[in-house]
Amino acid sequence: MKTCSRLSAVFFILTTLVFALPVRAADPLPSWSDTASKQAIVAFVSRVTQEGSPGYVPRAERIATFDNDGCLWSEQPAYFQLFFAIDRVKALAPEHPEWKTQEPFASVLKGDLKSVLAGGERAILELVMATHAGYTTEEFAKISRQWLATARHPTTGRLYTEMVYQPMLELLEYLRANEFKTFIVSGGGIEFLRVFAEEVYGVPPEQVIGSSIRTKFALRDGVPVIERLPEMNFIDDKAGKPVAINHHIGRRPIAAFGNSDGDLQMLQWTTAGDGPRFALYVHHTDAVREWAYDRESHIGRLDRGLDEARRKGWTVVDMERDWKLIYPPLQ
Repeated sequence: MKTCSRLSAVFFILTTLVFALPVRAADPLPSWSDTASKQAIVAFVSRVTQEGSPGYVPRAERIATFDNDGCLWSEQPAYFQLFFAIDRVKALAPEHPEWKTQEPFASVLKGDLKSVLAGGERAILELVMATHAGYTTEEFAKISRQWLATARHPTTGRLYTEMVYQPMLELLEYLRANEFKTFIVSGGGIEFLRVFAEEVYGVPPEQVIGSSIRTKFALRDGVPVIERLPEMNFIDDKAGKPVAINHHIGRRPIAAFGNSDGDLQMLQWTTAGDGPRFALYVHHTDAVREWAYDRESHIGRLDRGLDEARRKGWTVVDMERDWKLIYPPLQ
C-alpha cells in the first residue's frame, strides 16, 4: 500500500510539473516566413490589443479592410470576374447572333482575350452589363455559384476559389481571433463576391463592399424580387473606396490591405487617422509560383502605391520571399 501511495505521489508531482511548463502558442501565421512583414503584422496586432498600453484600440474600432483581386486571390491574366463574364457571353451567344460581328463580343467568341483587354474599361463594362443584368439577385447568385463550382483557371487548372492566398487566409483568421472585424472592399461586383466570400474568406455578405449595378424592387407573378438593371450604380475603385467604406461601415479602418494603385486611396485614408495605423501592399514578385508584375502591368498595376509605401514606411510583402506557400494545398 505504501509503495502504491509513493507511486501515486510521484505521478502527481510529475503531472503537476508537466502542466506547469509554459506552453508555446501555435504560430497563427505558419505560411509566412519570419521576415519583417510578418513581424510588422504581429507587432501591430499586439500593440492595439494589449489593454492598458498606449496603442490600445477598443474592439469596436478594430476595423480591417481588404481588397480582393490580387490581394486575397490571384488576378492574372485577367480579373476572375471577367472570365465569368466571358463564359456567360459564350453561353448566351446563341440568343445574340449580332455578337459575332459586334465588339467586344466578337473577340470573346474568337477567344481573343488580348483584344478584349485592349478595349479597356469600356469594353469590360459592356460585357458586364450584357451578362450580369436582367436577372433577379437570386438568379444571379445561382449562376455565379454554379460557375465558381466548375470553372477552372486557364493557366493553373484550379478552381478559382482554390487560387486564394493561404497566407492571407491565415491573416484574416488571425485578425478575427484578435477581435478585428474584417471587410472586403473590392472593385469587383458586390453580388458576385457575396456568393463565395463567407465560405472562402469567412467574411459575411454584410461585410462585403464592391462595385454595383442598379437594382429595383419588382413583383414577378406576385413574388417580390430585386431585379438587376443594365446601368452602373457605383464603381468601388481608387477614390471610390474610402467613400464606400465611409458609406457602408461608418468607421475609418485602422488597417488596410491592397496590392495595386486602385487601393492607394484606401491605404492613404486609413493611415491618415489618429492612433496606431497599418497599411500593407502585396507585391507580386513570384514568377514561378504565381506571377511577377507591378509598374507596367495591365492588371493590378502597382506604381504610385509602391513609391508611396516606401516613402511612408508601409509594409510591402514580397511574395517570393515572405510567403512559404501561395495557395492552399489541394484536397
